[in-house]
This record gives sequence, structure tokens and C-alpha cells, in this order.
Amino acid sequence: MKLTDIYWHLRSDIAKIEKELEVTIDAKHPILKKASSHLLKAGGKRIRPVFVLLAAKFGEYDIEKIKQVAVPLELIHMASLVHDDVIDDADLRRGKKTIKSKWDNRVAMYTGDFIFARAIEMATNCDKPEVHQILSDAMVEMCIGEVEQIRDQYNWNQNFRIYLRRIKRKTALLIAVSCRLGALAAGAPRNVQLSLYRYGYNVGMAFQITDDILDFIATEKELGKPAGSDLQQGNVTLPALYSMKQNQELSAYILTMINSENSEKVVMSEIIEMIKESGGVDYSFEISDRYLNKAFKELEKLPDIPAKDSFYQIAKYIGTRKY
Repeated sequence: MKLTDIYWHLRSDIAKIEKELEVTIDAKHPILKKASSHLLKAGGKRIRPVFVLLAAKFGEYDIEKIKQVAVPLELIHMASLVHDDVIDDADLRRGKKTIKSKWDNRVAMYTGDFIFARAIEMATNCDKPEVHQILSDAMVEMCIGEVEQIRDQYNWNQNFRIYLRRIKRKTALLIAVSCRLGALAAGAPRNVQLSLYRYGYNVGMAFQITDDILDFIATEKELGKPAGSDLQQGNVTLPALYSMKQNQELSAYILTMINSENSEKVVMSEIIEMIKESGGVDYSFEISDRYLNKAFKELEKLPDIPAKDSFYQIAKYIGTRKY
């Protein structure tokens, strides 16, 4: 089964979630309404709702109950992207103008806050108290991750542990929670919930590492933003981090170029090529594969139902995706 087949089988429920997202972000204030709608129309893989839906297949599947978890999780993700774009001073996301670029930083921050609030509001419809605790704990961790990303911006001496902890909070945690809450909302056994959580965590780590790799090897058209933009914004990801540890000459060159007054004019192609030659991309793929193998092992513990194979295919896709 291919990824497109998974989406096809879930298309009816994904459509319901998409409609619910539209309704939930509707705002009386015209600017909030336009900004939120602009973000929603920019699209996205909706991978977190898909994780929720598949995880719910391990319990009593009821889309009306499951969407009370799936929609808030996607809204939390969307809101975090709006704030990310302000922090990163990003003008483009998925090839379209960001809210902060189309309006300004203040509108972007308030739009992100508004979407967060809508997420919490909808989550109150879920009658399982544990859902709220898990969701709030995840949001706290995500906020810490955002602050740490700001702190570590242009920190060229950070170690691998700092990077891995940051991407856990930035990406892996919400995917892990999506898997667990889908199972929890459907009343799946606790051991299944925890296996799905660990699966989601490992897939989430691999997902973000692959994202960071693509920033160096994908085209601007595929990325929807210039290649190497993370590094230019001072966000040190695994390919660059490994290469700079291995190659002091490269490290010195990057520091000189990124910190120069003409940093906006830096031709990233040369730096990207040096990172590839220093083994940063290959090493990062290796680490991503390690996380994926851990995810596959968690799947072995789960009951043999079609959703299990779907989870396997999603993990496989993450390891080979090009954008």
C-alpha cells in the first residue's frame, strides 16, 4: 500500500476534519479570519490527523469522537508554524507568503495565539480527562522547544544532544501524541497506546531529521523556500552540525560567511556542497534510519490489522521522501 492509497482509504474522514478545521478557525475579526484562512489554504500533508485516524483503528472507531482529538492536534501544529515563521523571519512556507510576510509580526503572533485557543476550546469536547493532560503537557514542551530554538540560534558549538532534544520538542512530540491520543480516544488498551506513542516519537524524529536533510539536498521549488535557509537563519541542523564537527575548515568558513555583513548574498551552494562532501547528509540519513528501525520494532508489538501496515508504509515514506 502506497501513501496515496492510505489517504484515499481515509479520504471521507480527512474531508470531515478539513471541514471542521475551516469551521473552527472562522473568526469574527476580519484580519484574524483572513490570516487563519490564508494559513489553512496553504495546505499541508495533514499527517497528524492521519496518525490520529489510524491509531483509532486499534480501538472503537467513531469519527465524531476521533475528530475532537484530530482537529486540535492539527491546529496546534498550524499555530506553531505561524510562530516559527516569526522567529525564523521566514517569508515563504510551502511556496506561499507566510502570515508574518503578508501582514506583519503582530498579526502573525495573534493569529497563532487565536488558533492555539481554538484548539484548546475544541479539545474540551473530548470527555476523557487524560487527553487534556497529555495535550497540555505536549504544548508546554513545545513552547520550551521554541524558546530553546531561539536560544540556540547561531550557537555553532551545540552538541548532538541539544539538537535531538530540540527536534523532539519541535516535531516528534506532537506526532507521538497524535498516535497516542487517537488510540486513547478510541478506547484502545494502554499497552497499544504506549507502543503507538513510541512509534510516533521515533517516526517524528526521523521526519524532522529528513526535513533538515532536505533543506540541503532538495530544490527551492520542492522546499517552497531557498535551499540552505535554515543555516542562513542560524538554525544549526544535523547535517551541518556533523560536518562542522568533522571539518574545522568548513566550520570556520561557515562562521565567516554567515556572520559577514554580506550574509544575505552568500552563495549557499558552495556551503551545501562542502556539507555533503564532509558526510553530513549521509550521517543524517543513517541516524534517521536508526529511528525508523525503532519505529518498526514498536509496530511488531501491535495487533495485525490494516492500520498497522499503513503505519509501516508511512514510516517507509518518511525515510525516502523528497519534499
